[in-house]
Amino acid sequence: MSEPEPRDGRLPEEAVTPSSAGPEPEAEPLLPEPVRQRVVALAASALPGLPFDEQPVPLRRVAKFAPNRRARLGGPAIAAQLAGDSLFRQRISSRVIAEVGDLGAAVVDGICPAAADPVEVAALAYLARPAGWRELVEAAGEAVRAEADSAAIAGLVRDAEQRTARAEHDRAVARSEADKLRDELARVSAELGQLREELRLQSRQLRDLLGRERKATEMLATEKGRATRAAADHDAELRRVRARLAEAETVAGSARQSAKEARSVDDARLWLLLETIGQAAVGLRRELALEPTDRRPADYVAEAHGEEPGAASSARALDTDDPARLDQLLALPRAHLVVDGYNVTKRGYGDMSLEQQRKRLITGLGGIAAQTGDEVTVVFDGAERVHGLPPAPRGVRVLFSRKGETADELIRRLVRAEPAGRPVVVVSSDREVADGVRRHGAYPLGADALVRRLSRS
Repeated sequence: MSEPEPRDGRLPEEAVTPSSAGPEPEAEPLLPEPVRQRVVALAASALPGLPFDEQPVPLRRVAKFAPNRRARLGGPAIAAQLAGDSLFRQRISSRVIAEVGDLGAAVVDGICPAAADPVEVAALAYLARPAGWRELVEAAGEAVRAEADSAAIAGLVRDAEQRTARAEHDRAVARSEADKLRDELARVSAELGQLREELRLQSRQLRDLLGRERKATEMLATEKGRATRAAADHDAELRRVRARLAEAETVAGSARQSAKEARSVDDARLWLLLETIGQAAVGLRRELALEPTDRRPADYVAEAHGEEPGAASSARALDTDDPARLDQLLALPRAHLVVDGYNVTKRGYGDMSLEQQRKRLITGLGGIAAQTGDEVTVVFDGAERVHGLPPAPRGVRVLFSRKGETADELIRRLVRAEPAGRPVVVVSSDREVADGVRRHGAYPLGADALVRRLSRS
């Protein structure tokens, strides 16, 4: 079978395949890298335009790649097919020459336009293979190499210029550093001179200190000798003092024994005296025929007001508004606590009603009576006795002044009714009440002392 006729744009001498030609084809030239890349790019761009049956089998899969991937991924296969398949190269060259227009026609005619890119001309010449195409490829290679050499020379020139600039900068920096070093050297030299002068002064002072140290050492040795003698004298004196102390302790022991024996005699005498007094009191009570009584002086004052006597109890105190003073006084035997009721409640519970004030105070006094066992009497102002008052706690007596009489007068009558010598504690912040009961031997205390004592319970 005969080969198909060449398509338009093919050179006549390359229309036949290598197998039909008589002489062996020449070896493919070694293309410069830019020319090879441009040849592959042109062939990859024209490859999809070939009919499917005209596409070489190895490149049919490459023809389906995207344009931006075809030359990059299929470049080696395309270059090998162009070098080994002249028919494929003729088909590709006819399409490429047709696409580039006037430049392709000029290359086919063996003409190299002066303004054309030598790489583009060499790539078209390699594909079209006109007469003298090898010279065009070589000329393109030389042009590429010349450009590369020019670029390399330009790079070397730039490097040389940069090195020169750096050298100039380094020289300027070196001169600046040298100036700084000279200044630093001058400063260090000045400091060195000062240090040498200071060293001379320090050496002189050191010699003076060493001389003083020798004198101090000699004085220390002398003082040590004196201290040793003083310590020996002190030890001797200490031994003498210890001997005297032992003698004094012996004498003190004898004195303590004598005092103990004398104390025993005094205790025996005191016990005998107290026993005699007790027996005399029992004899006096028997002689006067005094029977035990459950009534107390305050009960008689309460009867005069029509009040029922309450039970007794205890507590104690200390100073005017000090609850400790109240505790101290209530600790006395058979003490009687008399409270000015409203005077206390208005200072401690003024925000309550009168009924609530009375109830809270009487309840608190019941606690004091239960704790101390003392007699407790609380006095309120009132022409008539308040009805509905809860029963008083055990040991607390509640009194109301009668018509025409104040609670202050009732308190003074209660105090006057007590026998001389019995501890009576009156709680009221009224100065007249305090002065009046003090004249009759009672102990007046402020209302705050009781309020603080009740808040502590």
